[in-house]
Amino acid sequence: MTASLKSHSHGQTMVLTISNPEHRNALGPDLYAAGVEALNVAENSPEVRSVVITGEGNHFCAGGNLQRLLANRQQPPEVQTQSIEGLHNWIETIRAFPKPVLAAVEGSCAGAGFSLALACDMVIAAHNSVFVMAYSNVGLSPDGGATWSLMRAMPRATALQLLMGGERITAERLQQLGVINAVSGTGEALGDSLALCERLNARAPNALASIKELANDASTVSLHTQLGLERDHFVRNLHHANAGEGIAAFMEKRPANYR
Repeated sequence: MTASLKSHSHGQTMVLTISNPEHRNALGPDLYAAGVEALNVAENSPEVRSVVITGEGNHFCAGGNLQRLLANRQQPPEVQTQSIEGLHNWIETIRAFPKPVLAAVEGSCAGAGFSLALACDMVIAAHNSVFVMAYSNVGLSPDGGATWSLMRAMPRATALQLLMGGERITAERLQQLGVINAVSGTGEALGDSLALCERLNARAPNALASIKELANDASTVSLHTQLGLERDHFVRNLHHANAGEGIAAFMEKRPANYR
């Protein structure tokens, strides 16, 4: 059975489910392409305000399929290069997507699965979930932006311990380090993620898109440049209809109805 990506709606949230339960939802090229396509459709749909990525069954994602990687060793290097570029296209699409993307993690979250979760804007993980950068355990180096994400999310020594040592780390420890947002009960990560999405869905989409874009730029530009970007976003959002609705709702002490 090849990996696939299932999609369904929960209110204004699109839920994308990695489906390859026989291999703990291991990833593959068809799934990468499906992920990019799903987000491209969601970006242009006003009915979608947020996205949750999760795994079918008791696990989030075990990363790459080792049998496929073993077979690719018999192929020209370009075959694996193309596969990784497919994954990286999905990672970059998640980062650039103008709406919140959450990862709801249960069970195993390993290798590229861990990279995928780190690419999301927020992560809710069950207390029984286990995260591991498994690459070095099989003589490989990371992909999916793992080094980029971890080196920015935690102290260098801690990140390198995970990346080089291939050690398991719990959801609770990652929450202490500020890498994930919340720890849920077993089987509750998706429900808690959807509840968070409902709160985000009630906020102005244009403001959330600006916040995500500004956050993406913040670590790569000077303060002076970032101040200019914040100015431009603020002025644009002030003159958006949602600002009028938000200010009026606050003054009238009622819920806002953003479009």
